[in-house]
Amino acid sequence: MRAAPSLLLVALLPLFAGCQMLAEKPQAASTAGMTRMQGELTAKGGQLLFKPCTESRHFAVFDSGNTGVLQEAAALAGEPGTLFADISGNLSAGQNAGNDGQLNVQRLYRIENSSSACSDPNFKRLTVRAHGNEPDWDLKASGKGMVLTRPGVPELAVPFLEEQLPDGRFSLSTEANGQRVDLWVAPQRCVDTMSGAVSHLSAELRVNGQTLRGCAYYGGSRND
Repeated sequence: MRAAPSLLLVALLPLFAGCQMLAEKPQAASTAGMTRMQGELTAKGGQLLFKPCTESRHFAVFDSGNTGVLQEAAALAGEPGTLFADISGNLSAGQNAGNDGQLNVQRLYRIENSSSACSDPNFKRLTVRAHGNEPDWDLKASGKGMVLTRPGVPELAVPFLEEQLPDGRFSLSTEANGQRVDLWVAPQRCVDTMSGAVSHLSAELRVNGQTLRGCAYYGGSRND
């Protein structure tokens, strides 16, 4: 992200203070009537603008769902890279000149500094992606199974079972290849301890009795 938009977002932070942050344990919101979109966030003329991936249009961001997207954007504005957001909402006619309309955000899946998120080749195929640090781990789940990646350990690609739990929680589990793997996911705001990226799910990975914690978000093939 260019320095000027970043500085502008930081300057706007006090204006966003009255906006509600993502709750520690947010209630699951219905996605009916909303469209899930990914794109880049920038600041211009005192507004936060959203440009969908692969498009040139810009939409003024209005946090109609009290997701905290304005505050989250301001907090990440000083970091290097393009500010990426994955949201659900709807588009409406704009109130101000200089943009192509208004984006009414109802749900925030994740927001992070990334120059490659818009071109992620795996995103559309995934149902869930979870990851953590110290030690690093990354788990990708899709209709074809789960893939668990850890440094110094052979990649584990196995089928899994999903179990829905109360309060929007769910788990993925497998006992294939002589290993027991469980991923427990909860609808709770989560901040990556290394990058500062914010996502809408917290995750706990258990591998053969070892417990690792991290964050998660829905992939492109899951919106509930």
